[in-house]
Amino acid sequence: MPAALTDFVPADIDASRWPNVEPLFEELATRQVSSREEFERWLLDRSELEAACSEAGARLYIDMTCNTEDEALEQKYLAFVREVEPKLKPAGFRLDRRQVELEDTFGLDPERYLVLGRDTRSEVELFRDENVPIQTELSELAQKQQKLTGAMTVEFDGREQTLPQMARYQESTDRAVREGAWRAVAERRLRDRDAIDEIYDRMVEKRTRLARNAGFENYVGYAFKAKKRFDYTPAHCAAFHDAVEREVMPFAARLDERRRALLGVDELRPWDVAVDPKGRPPLRPFENGVDLVSKTRRVFDRLDPSPGGLGEMFAGMGDGSNDKGIAAGALLDLDSRRGKAPGGYQYMQDRSRRPFIFMNAAGLHRDVETMVHEAGHAFHSMLCVDEPLLHYRHAPIEFAEVASMSMELLTMPYWDAYYPDAEDLARARRRQLEGSVVLLAWIATIDAFQHWVYSNPGHTREERTAEWLRLGERFGDAGHRVSWEGLEPYRRTVWQRQGHLFGAPFYYIEYGIAQLGALGLWLKSLEEGEQAAVAAYKRAMSLGGSKPLPELFAAAGLEFDFGAGTVGRIVRAVEAELDKLPD
Repeated sequence: MPAALTDFVPADIDASRWPNVEPLFEELATRQVSSREEFERWLLDRSELEAACSEAGARLYIDMTCNTEDEALEQKYLAFVREVEPKLKPAGFRLDRRQVELEDTFGLDPERYLVLGRDTRSEVELFRDENVPIQTELSELAQKQQKLTGAMTVEFDGREQTLPQMARYQESTDRAVREGAWRAVAERRLRDRDAIDEIYDRMVEKRTRLARNAGFENYVGYAFKAKKRFDYTPAHCAAFHDAVEREVMPFAARLDERRRALLGVDELRPWDVAVDPKGRPPLRPFENGVDLVSKTRRVFDRLDPSPGGLGEMFAGMGDGSNDKGIAAGALLDLDSRRGKAPGGYQYMQDRSRRPFIFMNAAGLHRDVETMVHEAGHAFHSMLCVDEPLLHYRHAPIEFAEVASMSMELLTMPYWDAYYPDAEDLARARRRQLEGSVVLLAWIATIDAFQHWVYSNPGHTREERTAEWLRLGERFGDAGHRVSWEGLEPYRRTVWQRQGHLFGAPFYYIEYGIAQLGALGLWLKSLEEGEQAAVAAYKRAMSLGGSKPLPELFAAAGLEFDFGAGTVGRIVRAVEAELDKLPD
């Protein structure tokens, strides 16, 4: 951790309690500022205070998601959500308004402060006092949805299993086992369908109210401004949807036909898309979190062996044995277990500037993808760790995901650490390349779904279902054309498995933009050499979020574009590379 450039915030402050931080917010709001130099000091002090508050919330969130069954941890997190976050928002807005006034008075270097200035002005223009309690209610609804999904288990194969653990059965070569596991999970999700629908209905209503309070017709415009989407519009998103339909879906159809023929079935079913089509046993890249970390460290050591390089950075995060959340300064909690929230994430502790990786490892290849993906986020945080301003230590999601998705692709040459068998290694690489492109179809589906949902806020559940089914005809089920005959009730609620729809609305097109950027870096590694791609990666990530999106992409040698031309070029390049791999 770099030495603090300010001692404004006590080192031992408990920022999870409002009485401890309130005087510091008040001091910033009323401090006499007489020069540009004093203004820049004010910015540093504000940054450190907000980093302390952010880290307090992060630690509570991490603890809660690592053990959703611990009522004490849940109550601590909810106390922060209910008692501190609602006060942080207006206090932050008060400082935003002061910051804009001070910038108008003293000015700032536009090269250094362009992004900070425009982002802050956007917050000032959006803020409404009446939206603070609505945002608190939305946080509580999101936590309720997480608790519902985190508690989902099924009895299968003679034992109780979490839904992430059930994913391994979709790779079974026994079609009856795959179908049984798929139906067990789908039936379990269906039991909570109405409760989750109710949560989503309430979220749509509340987000629409947020937007209208701020002067928008619906949540679409509000979300774009709130997410600081200065460099693209809903029209660009629609163009991405069209590009995926035109370029990706024919590619996916060719893959599906190959899969159907190899499996020897008349038509693909939902439980046929993850199994190896040649009937080989599932890939088993590691045994547990410790084994996963050990192998992943070897991968990064070989990708970037330079002093202070990616391998050394990853080694500093731990050995993967921790199963107690963030206790005792741990930076990893990897193995799946009952009561652990689903999914995976990297969460930066903003004041100590230490990343934390959470996931639900179950011994699958997708866990390898998650591990290197979240490590990429951690690298991004560590590469810009010396940036004094908190705002610039976080990049826009469209670029933050380039940091993570690039690692899924750039590490492929070293996956023999997981797969010493050459045939398994080729299978894993083929799966990664195919998945990197086919994923774009699911991204387009979720993004288009959200645009429809929030452009039609008065819709009924039946209308929402009809739109979901229409998008399924356009983009398949995550890009695959499968038969849903006899499974119609399950198909109608597939969207509920996407947690972003609940806790992070409109946070999905970013994955598509970033995936194209990551594939662009992968192409650079093929055309210019691996070290050129790694150097471009590190150079761009060291900027954090201090530049506009087009400049961040340019620093990595990439064009900020996600239209048909870029999508088509990527699809053709991936197909050419797949042709070189053995089946």
